[in-house]
Amino acid sequence: MISSHLSLSSSSSSLAFFLLATFASNPILALSGGPGQGPKSYFLSCGSSRKAADSDGRTWVPDSAFLVPPANSVSSTSPALSQDPSLPSPVPYMSARIFTSPASYDFPVPSKGRLFLRLYLYPSTYGTLNPSDAFFGVTANGFTLLRNFSASITAQALTQAYIIKEYVMSPVESGILNLTFSPSWDHAGAYAFINGIEIVPGEDMFKEATMVGFSDQAVNTDGASLENLFRLNVGGQYIGPTRDSGLTRTWYDDTPYLFGAATGVTSQSDKNVTIGYTADTPEYIAPLDLYSTARTMGPDPKVNRNYNLTWVFQVDANFTYIARFHFCDYLLTKVNQRVFDIFMNNQTAQESADVIAWSGSRGAPVYKDYAIFVADGDGDEELWVALHPSVSMKPEYYDSILNGLEIYKMSDTSLNLAGQNPVPSKMLVEAEDRAASFAPSKSSGARLVIGVVFGCIFGFIFVVAGFLLLRRTNNQAIRTNSHVGNWLPLYGSSRTSGSRTASSRSTASSHLSSLAGGLCRHFSLYEITRATKNFDESKVIGVGGFWKVYLGIIDGGNKVAIKRSNPLSEQGVNEFETEIEMLSKLRHKHLVSLIGFCEEGGEMALVYDYMANGTLRDHINSKGKNRPMLAWNQRLEICIGAARGLHYLHTGAKYTIIHRDVKTTNILLDEKWVAKVSDFGLSKTGPELNQAHVSTVVKGSFGYLDPEYFRRQQLTEKSDVYSFGVVLFEVLCGRPALNPSLPKEQVSLADWARHCQWKGTLHEMVDPSLEGQIDEDCFRKFVETAGKCLSDRGSDRPSMGDVLWNLEYALQLQLNPEGTATPATEGCQGNKDGHDHYAMHRKMLGLDEEEGGGGIGLD
Repeated sequence: MISSHLSLSSSSSSLAFFLLATFASNPILALSGGPGQGPKSYFLSCGSSRKAADSDGRTWVPDSAFLVPPANSVSSTSPALSQDPSLPSPVPYMSARIFTSPASYDFPVPSKGRLFLRLYLYPSTYGTLNPSDAFFGVTANGFTLLRNFSASITAQALTQAYIIKEYVMSPVESGILNLTFSPSWDHAGAYAFINGIEIVPGEDMFKEATMVGFSDQAVNTDGASLENLFRLNVGGQYIGPTRDSGLTRTWYDDTPYLFGAATGVTSQSDKNVTIGYTADTPEYIAPLDLYSTARTMGPDPKVNRNYNLTWVFQVDANFTYIARFHFCDYLLTKVNQRVFDIFMNNQTAQESADVIAWSGSRGAPVYKDYAIFVADGDGDEELWVALHPSVSMKPEYYDSILNGLEIYKMSDTSLNLAGQNPVPSKMLVEAEDRAASFAPSKSSGARLVIGVVFGCIFGFIFVVAGFLLLRRTNNQAIRTNSHVGNWLPLYGSSRTSGSRTASSRSTASSHLSSLAGGLCRHFSLYEITRATKNFDESKVIGVGGFWKVYLGIIDGGNKVAIKRSNPLSEQGVNEFETEIEMLSKLRHKHLVSLIGFCEEGGEMALVYDYMANGTLRDHINSKGKNRPMLAWNQRLEICIGAARGLHYLHTGAKYTIIHRDVKTTNILLDEKWVAKVSDFGLSKTGPELNQAHVSTVVKGSFGYLDPEYFRRQQLTEKSDVYSFGVVLFEVLCGRPALNPSLPKEQVSLADWARHCQWKGTLHEMVDPSLEGQIDEDCFRKFVETAGKCLSDRGSDRPSMGDVLWNLEYALQLQLNPEGTATPATEGCQGNKDGHDHYAMHRKMLGLDEEEGGGGIGLD
């Protein structure tokens, strides 16, 4: 026994000495951390030759020092040939390590605690390799993470440009994490690649999880590794790695996973409520930002009894999944005020969940883990999560709450986490095939000539050369025939500055090309003129100060909107640059999508998704336009959609973005009447953390312009809130923001609406076409919200998040008027549930309801 003990101690000492010497001789290994900062983390930019920072400011280092020696001989490095606009940063995605045979990395890691391992994959073209040939497997210390994996197929099926695979590895007792990449043997020409590797040591935060359907049984996660599939900030916005609580996790908005139209309402904790960690929920479990927002079912008990708040996730069959629910009730204080049931795949995971009973107090976070096995069968590759009030417990409020949700796949008994490659939808494949027929790829052309005799090769080259010559001739003809005479006369009056304008435009255009070249699709002038029939005036669907918008047809039948800059306008160039820079980096359901741009032959054009139903103004002030007038419910839903888009700009993007030109003509409606905010030509990035505003020249549209911004030339996101307040009144009243034909005091809608609100006569301004459509409580809440947006001082205005919450609540009041109490009905009998929910709502409001100016009704 003694000799055995000595042998073990000697071995441990040798390993410790080896690691110490290695770190001392190779400073690259000391990637993060320091004295007193805990274990080291790794951020490797694979295939890169130098250190570089990503968009979050994290430094990534080359990977070559960690390759196991033989791996150097079977690997190569290559930059990506193109950059997709949705990439969050060039680092680490734009360089890759390529493997044509099995190869490994070794990483010294702590022997205790779990490891967060993240693999960054960008299936692009590297050298002459075809992305569709990248089939490979990945193993880590005996665990199979990926098998015959195709990043290209996966990205196509998920409609994503890049993939991040995250694993929570079991403790590595040996102190060395071995990561092996192996090209698949059953695919000809297969290779493996990796763009980035991240390893972050953490605590062992997984113990036991209650088995769904067997409340007396638990799943032990000791010795298992897990793959994180979904990590959601429920009811909140995107939380990036630098805002996580030490583990560089990313938390996403839960909206895309909500099922059905009943999505509940979101809220945020009051500044007076302190949210703090507890012994049972330490800091590393989740960031405090996660616990300060939530999604609940809404204020109406009758509605809540009849629906489930539901999320749906696509998963792999034949695996056990761990669902971690994060809760923090920052509104209620007593047990049995809000009690609800939790269901997973129509099985009861938890009866009578009471957050206050679990946590012990308001503002105390708590989390619960549940395990469920997903079998293999028709329709079984989905995981449903649902919440429903526990009616049998007769709680004070029939409601449920959730702050965060994580879904993990658990390794099986053979230490496997690999699933099948997803199958792209038939509709998606057909659409891409149609697009490919109009844009033949180099890789497909290369496959056609393999094995063909040299005579065919020369013939192919001859045909391609002839095609390019013909296309060049066509482009030259188009440049010759392009002119600006079909612009409105306003733009043709200044000829003396033509040469200077053309020169400066050329310089700006070159800058635009370099700016946008890697961010979105670059259309040729031939494609743009063909799509618009050489800018035929009959195709014009919109006109602005420096541009026209044409209806275009691209890729064999897809409708698009093409915004063409006035060739004589320098300001149009600046706005186009701003719009490309902003929109190419933003993706949201309620922001108009930029497809690409054209900068050629003195022409500049932007290509967007086509919005079939035009602008919001067209449908609320449509006299003489032969367009349908919108009903009140539609108007309210459109306002909510636009508010979501603006809220995302202010809080969901990496930096605060101030739109600066919010108005009804910049809120577009697609074929399903979904609102999308457009026209980012005047947008500005918000102030730095240590600043309260951005000092800038005043720009915007009169009638919507924030008076404080106009006076002080100090721009904040509250300037957008003011403009949106004008939009809300425009939607309610059906009149433009400025109407010079009216008496002087009524010309400005914002001024007149506030005057009428103060006098209590605002109901007289309501659009006559809405007569009888608006519930009184909904009306009160709507005008109260709009009025606060128009406060003189920006500090008195609500945030867009508060505006959004109140509009969602107004919609609840509109859809369910009978089950919701109002201040006017307080004290009445026979509607206790409604009173209770109204009282609860008063606590949950983002706007201060007790300040003066309220109480406006329809009578």
